[in-house]
Amino acid sequence: MVGTGSTSKTATGLPLVRPALLVVLSLGLAGCTYAGAPTQAEPAAAQTTPAAIASSAAKPALSGETVRDSFGNADFYTTVPGDTLQAVASAYKLSEAKVAGFNGLQPGTPLTPGTGLRLIPTGPMPGAKGAATVDANGIPTGYTVEPDDSLAGITYRFNLTSEQLAEANKVPFTYEKGNVFFIQAGKVIQLQKKPVDSRSGSGASVNNSFGQTVYYTTVDGDSFDSLGYKFRSTTAQILLYNPSLSADQPIPAGTKVRLIPGELKIEGAQGTVTTDAQGIPLTYTTAPGDIERQVSFRFGVSDLRSANRPSTGTAGAWYDFADLPTGELAPGQTISVALDKPINKPGP
Repeated sequence: MVGTGSTSKTATGLPLVRPALLVVLSLGLAGCTYAGAPTQAEPAAAQTTPAAIASSAAKPALSGETVRDSFGNADFYTTVPGDTLQAVASAYKLSEAKVAGFNGLQPGTPLTPGTGLRLIPTGPMPGAKGAATVDANGIPTGYTVEPDDSLAGITYRFNLTSEQLAEANKVPFTYEKGNVFFIQAGKVIQLQKKPVDSRSGSGASVNNSFGQTVYYTTVDGDSFDSLGYKFRSTTAQILLYNPSLSADQPIPAGTKVRLIPGELKIEGAQGTVTTDAQGIPLTYTTAPGDIERQVSFRFGVSDLRSANRPSTGTAGAWYDFADLPTGELAPGQTISVALDKPINKPGP
């Protein structure tokens, strides 16, 4: 998942969020409410990455050394004879004014060979006023969120995309209804991925009909970090879904790791499930207090209603609600959690 080295240098359940699985998955953003789940992300030591790793910035037509973060984003450049601010800025798809501003220079200032140029903003700024930790190469590795910070400010200051920020924290998305995970004042968030073994991530996956990985079989080199970055699952979640694993022990090659709650009951999804021979959930019988979005999360379903369409008419899902505004389902219903084996009932 991530290279190392240098380039030129309970089941207590989940918080209730909006109906779409897209946002249900963002429960991981809040560290979930799993027993033992960490409340803050530990800053990870960043490494500069080999040029072979995909970068969000095009490789420059420059001969100086570039320091990149764990995602391949260029953060620093060391000048060589003949370099100009304009050339450096152009190579990294920045304006000359920005590069000059990042380095306390005026546009057009001649560059001395061996000058280390920042390609990212310096210090606190509107939308990202908190303190950051950096590694030996100056790459930001962790950040403490301040009041009034914004997601846009944080990603701009640290030269990251929202997707990269989410991946660094092993969560699917950077937001959830009613709260934005990455701008909770006082929260410490990770800005980089930890180095993982280059052999990791090549094991076999078993996916459900929605494309969600239900099981993954580990190979040599896999770790909680490599699984977390690949499948956007925190170590706390993996341990909860796989009680035979231990956080202080390596994961043996050949281990079948479950990546969704599945048979594990969670808050708002306390009913029973049937599975196929591979362990893929097929049907679910609702229990009192079940919430549509929590059922979707438990089984890795991106659109529960699509698996339960009426066979006639144009109405939505056929299943009944005990309370429609909250998404609470009527208990005792057997519904499909498999898109390729839907349960279709006549419409009204």
